[in-house]
Amino acid sequence: MFKIYILLFLLVVLSVNVYAQQRRYSTTNEEAIKYYALSNQNLDDHLYDEAIAQLEKAIDIDKKFVEAHAQLADVLRMRRMYQPAVTHFLKVIELDPEYNRSVYLKVGDCEISSAMYEPALRHLEKYITYPGITAQNMAYAQKLIADCKFSIQALTHPVAFVPINMGPEINTAADEYLPVATADEGTLIFTRKIDNNEDFYKSDKLNSKWQSAVYLSDIINTSAYNEGAQSISQDGKYLFFTGCNRPDGLGRCDIYIAQKKGDDWAKPFSLSTPVNTSGWEAQPSISADGRTLYFVSNRKGGYGGYDIWKSNLTDKGWGAPENMGPEINTAYDEQSPFIHPDDSTFYFCSNGWPGMGGKDLFISRLGKDGKWEKPGNLGYPINSSGDENGLTLTANGSSAFFSSNNLKGFGGYDIYTFELPANLRPNIVTYVKGTVADKKTKAPLEAAVEIIDLQKNTPVYQDYSSEDAGEFLATLSAGKNYGLNISREGYLFYSDNFSLIGLKDKKAFNLAVQLSPIEVGNKVILKNIFFDTNKFELKAESKAELQKLIEFLQLNKTVRIEISGYTDDVGTHLANVALSEKRANAVYQYLSANGIVATRLVYKGYGEDQPIMPNSSEENRAQNRRTEFMIIAK
Repeated sequence: MFKIYILLFLLVVLSVNVYAQQRRYSTTNEEAIKYYALSNQNLDDHLYDEAIAQLEKAIDIDKKFVEAHAQLADVLRMRRMYQPAVTHFLKVIELDPEYNRSVYLKVGDCEISSAMYEPALRHLEKYITYPGITAQNMAYAQKLIADCKFSIQALTHPVAFVPINMGPEINTAADEYLPVATADEGTLIFTRKIDNNEDFYKSDKLNSKWQSAVYLSDIINTSAYNEGAQSISQDGKYLFFTGCNRPDGLGRCDIYIAQKKGDDWAKPFSLSTPVNTSGWEAQPSISADGRTLYFVSNRKGGYGGYDIWKSNLTDKGWGAPENMGPEINTAYDEQSPFIHPDDSTFYFCSNGWPGMGGKDLFISRLGKDGKWEKPGNLGYPINSSGDENGLTLTANGSSAFFSSNNLKGFGGYDIYTFELPANLRPNIVTYVKGTVADKKTKAPLEAAVEIIDLQKNTPVYQDYSSEDAGEFLATLSAGKNYGLNISREGYLFYSDNFSLIGLKDKKAFNLAVQLSPIEVGNKVILKNIFFDTNKFELKAESKAELQKLIEFLQLNKTVRIEISGYTDDVGTHLANVALSEKRANAVYQYLSANGIVATRLVYKGYGEDQPIMPNSSEENRAQNRRTEFMIIAK
């Protein structure tokens, strides 16, 4: 955007000079004209402060020197000194209303940046009445008019906004910005800028209090290059970040990834092509399942200067990026993407959609048709006439983080948090957090963790528990049923399920999973085998769990199992035994039909015998209605 300002400024200066040559100056004072001419020389040499000083001298000599006011206003506008620029543009209009129609466009632009929306609207509407305006200038004027109309309404309907400085544990006299948190809000990673060098810092939360931030890692941070604009996976294991001018990069800025290893990080590597190009790629945001990467690029094929793109992870790596299209991108700049862990609520900043001026924060929701809905402005005073960007949210969706240098803080940009208004929040999500260990030795295990959307029979999370601590964390969106499977070679797998249909709170699921070695007599409860009440036909949601059992038997070709069915104590013993045996047989038949030799399988129904919980409540009885398998030979 700064380059656009420079271009517009140079075009304006050229047009003013040509116009001035076609007419006499509005002053006859030779000394004022001399200073005006000196300012032109300074502008040619890009000596803007000197040019401002010369123009001010010219105006001091003749306060009605229209050309000097116009040129000073242009320079001040280019330097983003909007309010004094407005003063001089208005003086031009006062002295000569028809001096140059572009004055009305420029003063309107500056007035928006100064939150002077009503006079800006009047000046812009006058501008578009002139004949012969170029299509580009007309489009820009119409965009600014839309900003004015939106802002006037937004000021009369403010949203709740109470920013809270995150304190000296996070903020210093240096600049701190771009904060992101893990799903459990246990770790916050942000960028700190010291002596023009950007590095990552982190703070851990202990007893609901953020601890003093520490340098993230010598492996990721460098003294020679800038690291910033990051996204962390929900479990805190993977850090996607922007690295600029690094020797292994393809362009000015590229996207890198680093994996957590114990208490430190592995060496980061570039995502390379097709994500990175010789252009500018930055500001990554990774989806909760780790399979979609959103980022900003100025590559060819976009709608404006900077667009938001996305790339999907395939079996062969990151796929060819796709532009997010006109539902998100405009002819101007879109940046700072943040995909919430619900994978259907998207936040970003833009100076193209109607806003308060500069870059505003927007929200878009994924529609039922799979398309992103028209973005909505987060409103005033979250947005202002200045630039707002870098918004991120906690996984629970109630709190947001952002950085600002407009509020009283510790110096420079500080990081703040605020409670997001209810209508701007994402869908409810929670998370499952667990540890995996050997049941005998209690030693932590690295194991494959998979969470499946049972209705779609598709994975929403696939990763490994950490090698050093056996830890994993995955977010879950409300309104679905999920199956969890944890497996490791040489062990029985673990099965669980989570129903988030009708979820209204955000209570997390915490698990301590102990995997049993493959030994005769060891059992696994298949928690994702489903039947209708008093029925024995397998429901479609059972297929993922059955496939996991098939894979286990294919991997361990000498193992023989008993499939065991159980009921609660409702009904007669004979009826319960018969129902449980038919259900066990249904699993037996499915395995046999899908490549498992029948001689490796037996099945039996136990009815209400061997309850794992007292049949004293519906919740307990539901746990007693189960299907298991037991190792009978290995």
